[in-house]
Amino acid sequence: MLEFANKEHYRSYYFDTKNQTITCPALTKDASADVCVVGAGFFGLSAALELAQKGKSVIVLEGARIGFGASGRSGGQAINGFEEGIDEYIKHVGEEKAHKLWDMSLEAIDIIDERVKDFNIQCDWKKGYATLALNNRRMDDLIAIEKESHERFGYQNMQLWDKSQLQQHLGSDIYVGGLFDSNSGHLHPLNYCLGLAKACLDLGVVIYEQTPVLDIKQQHLRAEVITAKAKVTCKDVVLATNAYITELPKSVHHGIANKILPVESCIIATEPLSQTVADSLINNGMSVCDNNLLLDYYRLSADNRLLFGSDIDANQPLSAAMRKGMLRVFPQLEGVKVDYEWKGPIDMTVNSTPHFGRIAPNIYFAHGYSGHGVALTGLAGRIVSEAIMGDDERLAIFEQLRVPSVYGGKLVKKIATAIGVRYYRFLDKYR
Repeated sequence: MLEFANKEHYRSYYFDTKNQTITCPALTKDASADVCVVGAGFFGLSAALELAQKGKSVIVLEGARIGFGASGRSGGQAINGFEEGIDEYIKHVGEEKAHKLWDMSLEAIDIIDERVKDFNIQCDWKKGYATLALNNRRMDDLIAIEKESHERFGYQNMQLWDKSQLQQHLGSDIYVGGLFDSNSGHLHPLNYCLGLAKACLDLGVVIYEQTPVLDIKQQHLRAEVITAKAKVTCKDVVLATNAYITELPKSVHHGIANKILPVESCIIATEPLSQTVADSLINNGMSVCDNNLLLDYYRLSADNRLLFGSDIDANQPLSAAMRKGMLRVFPQLEGVKVDYEWKGPIDMTVNSTPHFGRIAPNIYFAHGYSGHGVALTGLAGRIVSEAIMGDDERLAIFEQLRVPSVYGGKLVKKIATAIGVRYYRFLDKYR
């Protein structure tokens, strides 16, 4: 049985503050469409939206609820660029295509701007994002990023802040400085996801919830997507399951699940803070992340709660570990109550490189966003829709990126992830 199948949303701050409820039926009768999308998160809905705008008929099959996974539970940060440095991409595809990848990462932010405006999505979308350094060596990394983005790509939206400049906006004393990006930002992920779903429905996309996919069979030039009670016949299939692809049968994913290490990310939300206290923490509305390997990320919600997330060892007591991390950054919150805590898997790759491509001429996928999914999923939806429409130039660039595999099933991946967490914690301590 698939772990996520037929489940309801986990209770989180996002779920309790969603601004609309969308409920779709399960698939009980055979259906057909031009394209069947598996998964109703950011990527799946983005692909469906793009395809519907291009005149394709689309059916979306969701195994649980719209935005059940990271699309409804993540930190909400929308960040340009990629988790791995651009030099790695130059090694993979060369200078010219690496420039195209950088430009596409900026387009990913523009897509959020466009959709929030075009479809009137109320999701607290706000610009401003800072990456912070805990010591001088890590500050050197930020200096190198700013220099490269400016000199190599002509990007003008980043500003280096020393400790005193940072403390004009952030009420924490533990950082030596930071890199502020005025173009990246943050949003309420579940409200954004539900907004995408509504836009899809308004354009004629049919969404079925509580309908996990059990198999995909190729029949001549068409595919059959098999569920428990019915099937969808289509020309093209889009796999948009992200971290949950590791739970699907191999007949569905054909081995691409070996590229993904699901890593648990954990978030807490405080009680609402007074405006004075909120401004004493972050006074310019930015979201924040440090540049550790196992990093902390945080921001203020629209109702002045501190949302604090971390890539911690999810086997330890969640509430105590997260509160300890929050107080390390903001010791002045000692007496503040934590109202919510939740966690969920994000789709990491071993080298943090996104994995987009095809497992057959008519079966497309994109996953491995490695912490950049809020923005990159929209780009992935556009790129895959372009390929389905006959233009695969941009998808082909992503297909050239090298992503290592991890073999051995769930147990091996769990062990590998646990070892990786401990190794990264060691590196963070001494680098």
